[in-house]
Amino acid sequence: MLSAKFAKAQWTMALGAVVFCGPFIVSMRADTPTTEKVTFSNQVVRILQEKCQDCHRAGTAAPMSLVTFEESRPWAKSIKERVLSGNMPPWHIDKTYGVRHFSNDMSLSDAQIKTIAKWVDSGAPEGDKKDLPPVKQWPSDEVWQLSKQYGAPDLVVKSEPYTMPANSQDQWWRPLAQIDIKEPRWVRAVEMRPGTTAGRKITHHALAHLVQDDPDARAFSEPVGNGRGVNEAGTLMEWAVGKSYDAYREGSGKLILPGAHIWWDIHYHAVGETIRDHVELGVWFYPKGQEPKYRTYLTGFQAIPRVAGVAGLDIPPNSITMSEGFTVLKAPARLENYQPHMHLRGTAMALEAILPDGTIQPIANVGKFNFNWMTNYIFTDEDAPVLPKGTVIHVKAWYDNTVAHKNNPDPDQWVGFGDRTVDEMGHAWVNVTYISEEDYSAWAAKHKKSPADDRTSSPN
Repeated sequence: MLSAKFAKAQWTMALGAVVFCGPFIVSMRADTPTTEKVTFSNQVVRILQEKCQDCHRAGTAAPMSLVTFEESRPWAKSIKERVLSGNMPPWHIDKTYGVRHFSNDMSLSDAQIKTIAKWVDSGAPEGDKKDLPPVKQWPSDEVWQLSKQYGAPDLVVKSEPYTMPANSQDQWWRPLAQIDIKEPRWVRAVEMRPGTTAGRKITHHALAHLVQDDPDARAFSEPVGNGRGVNEAGTLMEWAVGKSYDAYREGSGKLILPGAHIWWDIHYHAVGETIRDHVELGVWFYPKGQEPKYRTYLTGFQAIPRVAGVAGLDIPPNSITMSEGFTVLKAPARLENYQPHMHLRGTAMALEAILPDGTIQPIANVGKFNFNWMTNYIFTDEDAPVLPKGTVIHVKAWYDNTVAHKNNPDPDQWVGFGDRTVDEMGHAWVNVTYISEEDYSAWAAKHKKSPADDRTSSPN
C-alpha cells in the first residue's frame, strides 16, 4: 500500500500535460541575458507563460497557479530551488549524451535559469505592471491537445468507469472495449487521458493494448498476456504523467482492423479520497484510401532480463543496483521517442544501440529519473536514430534502495520485479518504425558519420 506521504507527493507532482504542447517561440526578452533589473512584469512572467503555466494555472492538478504576481511571489524561493536543481520543468534528459534535439523540449535555457535566480535573489520584485505581456489564453481541459493540429478525433474509446477507494492497495482495472470500425483504418495520431482532473490524482499509468487478428503485428510485438484467448497486436498507446499522445511521422502509422478491441490496463492508487473515473482514447485516422508506407509499434525495451519467463531483478536492502537488457531489431528501424519507466527506487536509465559491427551508438540517458514524471522525449525528424537490422538495443537501469533516495518508502525491504508501486520495473517505451533495407541504405548513404564522431561514450 502506498504511504499517505507518498500518495500526497504523487498527487502534488501530477501537474498535467506540460510535456505535450511542444516548444513555444521564446521571447528574446525572457531568454536573453540582460543587465537590466529583473522583475516579474518585464521578464519572469514570460518564462512562466512559456514553460510553466500549462500546468500551473487554475483548474489543473498542479498545487499552485503561477499566472499572476500575487500567485507566484509566495513561491519564489521554491521556484528558484526547483529550476536550479533541474526538477522543474520536468525535463531530466542528459543533454550531453546521445540525441541532443527533441521536438517537445520544454527545458529552461541557462539564461532563463539565471534570470529566475536573479529575480529571486533581488527580492522577487513585481516591477511595472505596464511591462506585463497579455495574459496567455489556455484551451479548456475538455479540448484534445492534438485537435489544434488535426481537429476533433475521428474516434473516442472510453474505458468502463472505476471507483478507487480513499484508502486501498494499488488496483489494476482491465476491462475490454470494442472499437467501432467497419473497415481497416490507418492511425496517424492517438491521445489518451484520464476522464477528469480528479482522475489524474489516482491514475499512475494506463495502457491501451490493441487486440485484433493481425499476424503481421504479432511478428513485431511482444504479447501482453491478456489471458482472454484473443489475438494481441501490441500496445496502441500508453498514458502517464509526462506523456499523453503519439503523433506518427509522415509515411508511418498504426493499423486497426474491423473487430478490434482495446484491452485496458489501468493502474490506480489511493490518494485519501474516493474518486470515480475512466480513461479515454482519442484516435485520428488517415483519410480513407491513404495508407502510410510503414507501421509503427510501441515497444517496451526491457532493462530487466527474463529467465524461463521470470524477471531477474532482486534489489537487496540498503543497496544500489544496475540491471540491463538486450533486444535485437528484426529489421531496419527508426526510433521515434524515449520514455523510461521505473518505480520508486529508479534513479537513471540509459538507452544505446550496439550496431552489427560492434560500434556503440548512444541514444539517450535520463540521469535523474523522477518517478512522479514519466516524461516522453520525442526525437526531432533530423535526429531520430535510424538503425540497421541486427542492431542490439541495450537498456541499462539503476536503482537506489538506500535511505539517501528520497522517494524510497523503505530501504530495509528486498525489492523485486512487479506491478505494484512498491515493486520495481525497468523498460523504455519507444515507438519503433520498421523500414525497408532499401530505405535504410539510402538513409545511411546520406548520413555517413565522420571518424571524429563520438559514438562510444557511456553514462555512469
